[in-house]
Amino acid sequence: MEAGYWVIGGEFEDSVFEERPERRPRPPAPYSAKRCEPQWFYEETEIGEDAEVLTIKKFKGDLAYRRRDYQKALQEYSSISEKLSSSNFAMRRDVQEGQARCLAHLGRHVEALEIATSLENKATNTDHLTTVLYLQFAICSSLQNLEKTIFCLQKLISLHPFNPWSWGKLAEAYLSLGPTLSASFASSQRQSSFTSHDKTIKSSFPHSRKDHLLCFPETLPESLVFSMEAGSQQAEKALTDIPNCIAERREAVWAETQMKACACLIRARLLLQLTQPQQTSFALEKNLKTQQEIKDKMKEFSFKEDTLLLVTEIMGEDIIPENIKDEVHLEVKCIGPAALTALVTASLKEFEDKWFGKIKDHFCPFENQFHTEIPMLAQKSA
Repeated sequence: MEAGYWVIGGEFEDSVFEERPERRPRPPAPYSAKRCEPQWFYEETEIGEDAEVLTIKKFKGDLAYRRRDYQKALQEYSSISEKLSSSNFAMRRDVQEGQARCLAHLGRHVEALEIATSLENKATNTDHLTTVLYLQFAICSSLQNLEKTIFCLQKLISLHPFNPWSWGKLAEAYLSLGPTLSASFASSQRQSSFTSHDKTIKSSFPHSRKDHLLCFPETLPESLVFSMEAGSQQAEKALTDIPNCIAERREAVWAETQMKACACLIRARLLLQLTQPQQTSFALEKNLKTQQEIKDKMKEFSFKEDTLLLVTEIMGEDIIPENIKDEVHLEVKCIGPAALTALVTASLKEFEDKWFGKIKDHFCPFENQFHTEIPMLAQKSA
C-alpha cells in the first residue's frame, strides 16, 4: 500500500511489539496501625485544624468528667461550645449533654434543665429524644424533684412501653412520694384547722371590735348564751371531723399511689418473664434476680390475690411477643420535633388515665365520696 493511503494516526508504534519486563509479585507493605498512648491528647498542642483541636478538648473534658472534676470538665466543654460550627450537630449535642451533666453535679440544676429542655426541643429523631429524656431523668433525680422525675419516666415509657427498667424506676418514684404526701396533708390539715378555728371565733362573737371589751357569757342574755353554746358545740364537732376526713383522704391517696406502684412492678415483671426464654448466662441471672426482688416487694403491699390478678390482667393486655419483637428492632424515626412531641405523653393525668384508668375504676371509689364530704364539713364550720 502506498504511503499516501495511510490513515493519520493509524500507524503502530514499535513499542507495541516490544516485550515488557516481567513483573514479579511483591509482598504487600506491612500495615502499621497508629498507636496512641493513654491520655495522648494531653501531649498534643492546640495548633492545627480547628476540628482536631476541638476533638482534643472534647477528650480532655471527657477525662475530667470521668475523674469527677466537674468544674474542669465544664470549662473544656464550654470552650468547645463557643467555637463549634453550626453544622456540627453531633458534637454540639455531645458537648451540651456534657455541660448539663456537669452543671447537675455542681448543683446548678436550673441551668442543667435549661440545656436539657433545649436539646429536647431540637431533637429530630426518637434516638435523640430518648437520650435527652434519660438526661432529664438524671438531672431531676439529682434535684430530688419527684414530680418531674415521674414525668420524665412517663415520657420514656410513652416512647418505649416495653422497657422493664423504666417501669421499675417509675414504681420506685411513686413509692418515694410517701413522705411528701404526709407532709402535704399535714400542712393542709393545719391550714384547715386555723381557718375553721378563726371562723368559729368570729361566729361566736359577732359584735366584737378592737375598741370594745370582749363579752363573756355571764354578761350576755340567757337566750344568746344558749345559742352561742350550741353553735360552739357544732363548730367544735366540725373541727374534729375535718382532721379525720383529711387523714382518711391521705390514706386513700397513699393507697392509690401504692396501687400505681404495684401496677408498674407487675408490668416490669411481665416484660422480664417474656424476655426470659431468649436470655442466657449473666443476662438470665440478672433477669431472675430482678423478678425475685419484684416478688419480694409485692409482699409489702398486702393486696389480695384477686386484686393482683386483676391488675396483672390489665397491665398485660398489650404484651405479646410480636409487640416486643417490634420494639427491639424498632428503627430510629427521623420525623422532626413537632411529630416527636406527639409521641410522648403531654401530662401526668394523660399518662395515668391511659395506664391506670381501669384500675382506678375498680379500687378508688372513695374519690367521689371525699369531694362530697368536704362541702358538708365546710357548711358545718361556717
